[in-house]
Amino acid sequence: MTTRTAGGEPRIGVRTYTDVDLALDRVETRTQETPQFCAGAAAAYQWAMSRTERSPITGADASGTPDLPTLTAEVDAALVQLGDPAIPEGSHEYVRGAHQALAWICGQRDQAA
Repeated sequence: MTTRTAGGEPRIGVRTYTDVDLALDRVETRTQETPQFCAGAAAAYQWAMSRTERSPITGADASGTPDLPTLTAEVDAALVQLGDPAIPEGSHEYVRGAHQALAWICGQRDQAA
């Protein structure tokens, strides 16, 4: 479910659609993070904007733009995976990227991934 700002711009979580789209553009050109981190963040932004059908962490099927509780549940699932000491390094970086992106979308972080 997408909400709108007072000016009518759609929101994803607490961010505007435009802000999330810009964050996706930035993450796709980043070089200071690992490719896996960037892939996880990009997957999270794309899913949040309804550009993919499956969520990046749980693989849940979502129809339409995920609402804040759905986004927050995906953040929580990422935290659980990040706490698993057996997660492979590449997978850890992917989940970390997705977590940071989703946490930003939900207003839990000040900086985009």
